[in-house]
Amino acid sequence: MTRILVLEDDDRSRESLCRMLEKISDQITVDAAADLAGARLLLRSAVSFDLFLLDIHLNREEEEDRSGIWFAEEVRSMQQYEFTPLVMVTSIAGLEIEAYRRLHCYQYIVKPYIQAEIEEIVNKVLFHIRTGNTPSILVKKDGINYKISCSEIVYCKAIPRGVCLCLKEEQLNVPYLSIRQLLERLPKEQFFQCHRMYVVNQDAVMYYDLVNQVIQIEGYEERIDIGVTYKADVKKRIGK
Repeated sequence: MTRILVLEDDDRSRESLCRMLEKISDQITVDAAADLAGARLLLRSAVSFDLFLLDIHLNREEEEDRSGIWFAEEVRSMQQYEFTPLVMVTSIAGLEIEAYRRLHCYQYIVKPYIQAEIEEIVNKVLFHIRTGNTPSILVKKDGINYKISCSEIVYCKAIPRGVCLCLKEEQLNVPYLSIRQLLERLPKEQFFQCHRMYVVNQDAVMYYDLVNQVIQIEGYEERIDIGVTYKADVKKRIGK
């Protein structure tokens, strides 16, 4: 079941949008609010949301009103919704681009609501929900949070004052994170420590050379050392 939170102050627009959403699939539940107070109650309730559709202007009497953006900031401040798709709604075709980028909005739409446009957005979200439930970790660099799929991580190595995530296509240096802290975030059945400086994704291992105490990883020429302290653990993991 997919749950959507709608924040829309206009009664007719809100009812119309809810009907459009419910028409898409019987697997969709819509919770709607007309103001910030109602939206905040829903946000802090026991249910979890998969998509947010938020009207930017909730007070039509105030031209500078940006209540929807304020609520979007509250949504993004909650760790569980840091990357949840968020769609901003406006009646003006000139959304504040700075706020749009800062809040990592999935998309924005201009009123009036159009069934085909709403369906396209929701179907994309539904697709990613069905296919995107893979383990991932959240790391911060230069004030930006990065969500990285664990399947993209080949191995990790300690560097001065941080760790380097060696991914399939690139490398990412993450400051102020230790190997131990990183290992606590990674799936234990998939990742293991083979050296005080290295953590390896076992799915990316080409072969183990226990004689020379090294591991060869897919996509990298560098061979990973197996530390004396960790040799027994590596043997146990590969059944030797």
